[in-house]
Amino acid sequence: MANENETQSPSLTILAQYTKDLSFENPGAPRSLQARDKAPSININVNVNANPLSPTDFDVVLTLNAEAKDDDKVVFAAELVYGGVFRITGFPQEHMLPVLFIECPRLLFPFARQIISDVTRNGGFPPLMIDPIDFGQMFAQRVAEEQARSQGQVLNS
Repeated sequence: MANENETQSPSLTILAQYTKDLSFENPGAPRSLQARDKAPSININVNVNANPLSPTDFDVVLTLNAEAKDDDKVVFAAELVYGGVFRITGFPQEHMLPVLFIECPRLLFPFARQIISDVTRNGGFPPLMIDPIDFGQMFAQRVAEEQARSQGQVLNS
């Protein structure tokens, strides 16, 4: 008799989406809202984490940090921790990490991007429209870093 995963077609379902943490700081207001000669430099950091809730349900969390600076002064800082609960069934085990770290954040990103855009606009600035993120490249880089770290530990033993 075939096991259940072999007969079941792959399925990825979003059960819930939520804002876990949202922070916006405009430390120089109202002066920071005045016209300036040049646009501030903007640094954006992205991170993805996933945790199992059950054998089929996973909590995937996308963290976006955006900081705008004018020279060394912070113009604004925004942090968003946005999550989703996903039910994942029917995928071979070797595809689970790519689904969790590429496909799930790809589904969450447009909503997180809109929240960052809205919060910066509501903070008195032009909306910050974050460019699309290549989660496949991020995942490949993370895997390469993990492999290098584990090889370094083997060499040091």
